[in-house]
Amino acid sequence: MLEADGAAGALQLIDAHPEITLLFTDIVMPDINGRKLADEALRRRPDLKVLYTSGYTRDAVVHNGLIDPGVELLGKPFSIEGLPNKVRSILEF
Repeated sequence: MLEADGAAGALQLIDAHPEITLLFTDIVMPDINGRKLADEALRRRPDLKVLYTSGYTRDAVVHNGLIDPGVELLGKPFSIEGLPNKVRSILEF
């Protein structure tokens, strides 16, 4: 697992590590939102899978246009079992 402090660092890691298969990002971030980060990451790596997390409900983030209906979202707080189960389900799809 690799970790970045923000969007710029995440994109640098994505560029430097072709073995990365999943971007796990919060929707709300200080520099750019997770949707913009994911859009740029997918432009660079179309095969990348994306999992969003947020303390807001799915309805709230979809209604505000931050993510599209049907994208993968793991609500906060999530359990210790919830994260690996969700990641596994995304990577196996």
